[in-house]
Amino acid sequence: MNFKISLKRYLQFIIKYNTVFIFLIMLVVSAVVSDVFFTSTNLFNLIRQVTPVGIISMGMLLVILTGGIDLSVGSIVAMVGVLCALLTQTMTLPLAIIASLACGLLVGSLSGYLVSVHKIAPFIATLALMSIVRGLGFIFSKGAPVLVSENASVLTDFGSGNFLSIPNPAFILILTFAITAVLLKYNIFGRIIIAIGSNEEAVRLSGIKVSAYKFSVYAIAGGLSAVAGIITTARTAVGSPVMGVGMELDVIATVVIGGASLSGGKGSAINTLLGVLILGMIGNIMNLMNIPAYSQQVIKGLIIIFAVLLQRFQGSSK
Repeated sequence: MNFKISLKRYLQFIIKYNTVFIFLIMLVVSAVVSDVFFTSTNLFNLIRQVTPVGIISMGMLLVILTGGIDLSVGSIVAMVGVLCALLTQTMTLPLAIIASLACGLLVGSLSGYLVSVHKIAPFIATLALMSIVRGLGFIFSKGAPVLVSENASVLTDFGSGNFLSIPNPAFILILTFAITAVLLKYNIFGRIIIAIGSNEEAVRLSGIKVSAYKFSVYAIAGGLSAVAGIITTARTAVGSPVMGVGMELDVIATVVIGGASLSGGKGSAINTLLGVLILGMIGNIMNLMNIPAYSQQVIKGLIIIFAVLLQRFQGSSK
């Protein structure tokens, strides 16, 4: 009897911290599969690659915690990237960055307005904006990549440079993660967001203006997508309308792998960050093994299904 009780406790512990265990397992598997994985060059390249997805994932986490979804984030990355590259050719770099960030924030705010005020389903509202914003990216760029101005070399130096041997953009990811973690754990804003996802009607009956909080999380997601778009353009020195294609799926996958519930009310910043690293490691290892891109999509899809099933098993085991 004691053996069964102990076994059950161990299983509950593993299920509760499944994201951490999956992360550790991935580290071991990566080390075994490739002797190149733990080289500094590959690790810093991995960090640089996952940074844009990681930044957006923090915004997506807030949206998902309210029970929503945002499909426009990848398109915002493309449009803002193109816009930033174009603006560096006609204005100073600080103004170009501010204007680009404002555009991302505007798109996110529009999503929030449609969802919170007009009660349009988040999937439909953000799907429409995904198409509109991607189209604007093609219109602004006339369908061709836009080079960042040579006068904006500070931006490209930042995107491709390092500080203390760590890629510069990674510090923005760390800052974004830290703010999100504090917001969710120690701030009333984060607690209300989680409460909305758990029981929106109860929050509304308590006198809290739910629509304002829903509006804000989509605005934040749009703003963080703009940051990711600028970072991507800074790293490549090019703004392209095809940037960020499928990125919304990767972002949603990282949040789900991190244990967040798509129905809302459950999720954390640290687990989402681990989800970002897990998905990044999977892609990195498959690239090192020369696995074709279409096979990678199949594997990523299976991982998402596994993560959702694990969540349900966790819920039923309580």
